[in-house]
Order: sequence, then C-alpha cells, then structure tokens
Amino acid sequence: MSDERHFANPFCDSPPTPQLVDAGSGQLLDEHKQKLLQNVAKLLTYFEKQVPRDPNAGDYSVYTGIAGYAYLYLQLSETLPENRNTYIEAAYNWCERALRLIRSGKSTFLCGSLGPIALSAVVYHKKSMADKSVEMIKRLVAIDTSREQYDEMLYGRAGILYALLFVKKAIATQTIIEDRHIRNIIEHIIKSGQKTAQKEGKHSSPLYYYWHDSAYVGAAHGFIGILCMLLECKEYLTNDELSHIVRPTIDFIHRTFRMKSGNYMSSAGSKSDRLVHWCHGAPGAIFLFCLAYQVFQDKMYLNEAISCGEVIWQRGILKKGYGICHGTAGNAYAFLRLYQLTNDEKYVYRALKFAEWCYDYGQHGCRTPDRPLSLFEGLAGTIYFLSDLITPANARFPAFQLSI
Repeated sequence: MSDERHFANPFCDSPPTPQLVDAGSGQLLDEHKQKLLQNVAKLLTYFEKQVPRDPNAGDYSVYTGIAGYAYLYLQLSETLPENRNTYIEAAYNWCERALRLIRSGKSTFLCGSLGPIALSAVVYHKKSMADKSVEMIKRLVAIDTSREQYDEMLYGRAGILYALLFVKKAIATQTIIEDRHIRNIIEHIIKSGQKTAQKEGKHSSPLYYYWHDSAYVGAAHGFIGILCMLLECKEYLTNDELSHIVRPTIDFIHRTFRMKSGNYMSSAGSKSDRLVHWCHGAPGAIFLFCLAYQVFQDKMYLNEAISCGEVIWQRGILKKGYGICHGTAGNAYAFLRLYQLTNDEKYVYRALKFAEWCYDYGQHGCRTPDRPLSLFEGLAGTIYFLSDLITPANARFPAFQLSI
C-alpha cells in the first residue's frame, strides 16, 4: 500500500490485446463479458440475501437508501434485458416503498424526495402506468427552487436540475417538463453564483459557490458538479452565458484548484492532496473537462481530462471501499468517460482492471461503508458499475452523467 488512502496499482499498464470491445454490438468481447456477468450474478445474489436485514430500510434516498435499490434494478433491466420484466418489477416495488417514506425536506435527486419521485415516473412509464407517471412528473415541476439555499448536486439546485433532465431523457414522449422549468433552475444557479462572486470580489470567476461556508470544488458539493449540470443543459444556455460565464468559470477551476500532482483540491485553499474520489478530486473533474471539450472543442480540456485519468490510474484503487461516490467502482467510471471521448480502448482496459478488483469484493481489507448495501457508498453501486461496463460506450455515472 502506497499510503493510507489507496492501494498501489498492481496491474500492468499495457493491454495484452488491442481489442476489448466488439465493433458490431459495442459490448465487451465475450471472454470479458462472461466473466463480468458471472460476477454481477454473484454479487447480486449476495446483495439480495442481505437486503432483508438492511438496517437502513427507512432511508428513502437514492444516495444511501432504498430508492438507490430501485435505480439499480432499473439499470439492470436495461443492461441485462433477458430478465427485464423481473428487474422492472423489483424497481417498481422499491419505488413504492420509497414513496411511502418521503417526508418534507430536501428536494434533490440524490439525497431528497425528487430521487424516488423521478425514478417512479420512469418505472411507471415502463410499466405502462401512464397516469401515475404523469402524477410523478407534475410533482417534479412543482418544486420551488427559489427557496433552495445551495446550488450543489447532493442538496442543492443542481440536484433538482438533474431530476428533471433524467426524466426528460428517459421518457421522450412526456411534455410536462417544459423548457421554462429547466431554464428557471439554470437562472437561479447562475444568479446565485454571480451574487456570491460579486460579494467575494477577489476571485476572477464569474461564478462562485459555497456549501456550509466552504467553497467546495468536487462533483458532490462543489463547482465541478454545478458546472457539469450547466454544461449538460447547454442547449438551454445562451451563447453569451456559455462563453462569458460558464467557460471562464471552468478555466478558473482549472487554474485555481488544480494541484501539482494533477489532482484537484477538495475545497478552496486546501493543501491536502489525499482525496481521489468522484466526490472530491480528479475522478469528478474528468466529467467536467470531457463536457467542456465537447462543448468548446478546445484540446486543453481534453488534455486535462487525460491528465486526471493518469492520477486515477495511479491512485484510484481506494482503501475506502468499492463504491461509486468514494470507491474503486466510481473511479473506474472516469476511464469509461475517457473511452467515450477518445475511443481509445486503453481506458476500457483500465476500467476492466478496476472491475477485476471489485470482483473480490470485501477481500482487500477495505473500510466497510456506513450503508454497506447502498448505491453510492456500498454494494448496489458496485453492481451498477459492473453491469454498465458490459457496453462501455453507453455507460453513465448514475445520478450525474447524461451525455456521452
């Protein structure tokens, strides 16, 4: 082990074969696919045996609760279509349970009520329960984002924005989510960031954000997650907003928060270079720079994404666990994002190596998560990633990535 946060990467950096993906189907070649499927089945069997004893069954959230289980089964219905109906029914049952648990509180996708509501809208649609799907969508658009205190992904407006985008993408026939609903949230996010930037004065960024009095950088609570959601909505932004507000803020993030190692600070002014997680560090930053390259076609952003990938390859097998928020599976998603941008199968190889580490779930002496079965901390997220890896070009980090 190289330090207290990550294991030394034991894998050769050079793929033994130049081809890992079938050009026709877009799926992994059969030898890799079959091994992946065997391990998905093994871990899913273990997961389903443990769920009845889940001490966290009263948590309705996507991040740590039972709506995350619904998200997993919804994913499996797409990636393992031979059992589609079984998985859709499981997703439906978890959604129903989560909806019954919702109480007043936060409204975001990951940690609030909009996660179960958005997932239910999609699951009802897939079960041809149109009236119930419409009911859920109406609940989504009724949220008043002007009352939100923060703008970040887990507890703020960016998380609300994701909920709308998720449903809009999943249900192409729905017409209830209008452009004005999405545009309204964008305007609040931009105005909030401008107000804070003007108040700070000393920062050369058009947008600036705080969460609990700290200027967080990463995908979960900070600049990176917020800017990713704005770029996911590029068709709803004006050219002036893209060129003179969003892009200069991305450049500010790169210029100000990048560390000498190529990793990214967890918060403004931090001197610690220990966190290589989706939530804090280079694994989240990759998604921002990939989107920035696609939108602005500046190779600087592509090069920065590739640089982040090198950090993750060296330091991304985490002692903290196998999950997707701060674990090895989540870090592997960064390689899949790079593959989607570059078509270089080296990144599929790297994702497969991290997947192989996850096959031996629980056998490396990693920390046990507080919510060991959950989507973002525990086993459900690892299974989600492994099933997503079957077709690398279609894989998307859950509750965060929409574009490929």
